[in-house]
Amino acid sequence: MPITSTDSRARPERRHLLAGGLGWLLVAAAHARTSPPTKPAIPIQVWKGPSCGCCKDWISHLEAHGFKVQVNDAGNTDARERLGIDIKYGSCHTALVGGYAIEGHVPAREIKRLLQERPQAVGLAVPAMPIGSPGMDGPAYGTRKDPYDVLLLSKDGSARVFQTYR
Repeated sequence: MPITSTDSRARPERRHLLAGGLGWLLVAAAHARTSPPTKPAIPIQVWKGPSCGCCKDWISHLEAHGFKVQVNDAGNTDARERLGIDIKYGSCHTALVGGYAIEGHVPAREIKRLLQERPQAVGLAVPAMPIGSPGMDGPAYGTRKDPYDVLLLSKDGSARVFQTYR
């Protein structure tokens, strides 16, 4: 005999289903309160030479710190010029993130700070390729760490120290 909605035998099953469903909702709500929200990856475009190993290591550094990297293996000379970075601040790769140019081995921490503070600037640069900077810190360099500055590049062509690494 089929169980109908007026049959008294259906009520305990329905209560169990409702109680089970309510239990799952409470567990999901508790999990939502205790789990930190995931941050979306920060998109960044990078121009580099196709065989540059330190550029690849810098890209890995960015990805490990929450960036979603789009790589262009066409070199960076044109990108540097297009983004308004003087050659005296040049390095082996150039990037664009949030409307700012990034030249060289700039730590992800400083890029995030730039995006948070949003100063009036062209972007950031770590001229040359200092050993110990992100991408220039692999096993081949041992424990050597050269001091370097991350420069904030102004639209008038000047620069000031944004962060010092010693």
